[in-house]
Amino acid sequence: MHLVAQSLDFALSHRPEIVVALRQHIALSAAAIAAASAICLPLGVAASRRPWGRSVITAVNAVRVIPSLALLAFVLPWLGLGFTSALIALIVLACPPILVNTDIAFRGVDQYAIEAARAMGMSDAQILLRVQTPLALPVVFSGLRLASIEVVASATLATLIGAGGLGDIIMAGLELEQPAELLVGSLLAALLAVAAAAAFSAGERLAVARS
Repeated sequence: MHLVAQSLDFALSHRPEIVVALRQHIALSAAAIAAASAICLPLGVAASRRPWGRSVITAVNAVRVIPSLALLAFVLPWLGLGFTSALIALIVLACPPILVNTDIAFRGVDQYAIEAARAMGMSDAQILLRVQTPLALPVVFSGLRLASIEVVASATLATLIGAGGLGDIIMAGLELEQPAELLVGSLLAALLAVAAAAAFSAGERLAVARS
């Protein structure tokens, strides 16, 4: 209870700094998810329809074995400290789950539904938009949910290359040996990850209901 009281006191007395760190964390995470989606959603659809798709998926999926800290260290010599380096590293981190799930989603669409749509006279574009996409969306949202959790959690490491975010609060708590500050930063990062996951889970449930 004493730690909880200290944490509340820290949150109230350092509210402006916490708000700035939270905004930085949200902006960095949202930008990474948006950029990775813009790249990997169309690429995943194309990969599911082309012979070279498996090779691309295997290559991108290999990125999953690279630790987040290693990705940050890799981009640092090229782009230096700051937001851009962290953003590039997080985009790379977000791509595999989005790309893999998009490929799986569109490959897994029932072929009978596609054949029925073709028999009704639909064009390939109409089949993609009106048949395949609605049926694939639940799995696509699942990939976005996984990516959002990884990105929000890994964005706490952005503080190591000067990109700000909730990692600033967490690192300050560690360096100053202030458990209350550490708890506030860690709890906010966890809540942000849960909120992002809940948003995409809601999209997934809506997509399932509509499909």
